Amino acid sequence: MNPGARVHYESLQSRRSRLRRRMPVLKRLEPGGGEAVVEYLDSNLKVLRPGSFVRCAVTGEAIPLEQLRYWSVERQEAYSSPEAVLKRLRRAQPPRD
Repeated sequence: MNPGARVHYESLQSRRSRLRRRMPVLKRLEPGGGEAVVEYLDSNLKVLRPGSFVRCAVTGEAIPLEQLRYWSVERQEAYSSPEAVLKRLRRAQPPRD
């Protein structure tokens, strides 16, 4: 191995670590992240206003964006679990005679 190349690689690594220390990183899971405004699409989401979470339309609990799996495109609502989806669908159905 060329000793000069190794020094070059090490200098790149140290420069990267210095840059990481200087650049502020927004931690999305910190409480100060705030509520996001999201447009729910068929297979993904479009974040209209950045934030770290959305609220479940049924339970009201905060759902981190990284854990959001259930939503309604028609209603533009997020749900925390499959059980929350079922509760919402049951409320929307007209009562049977």
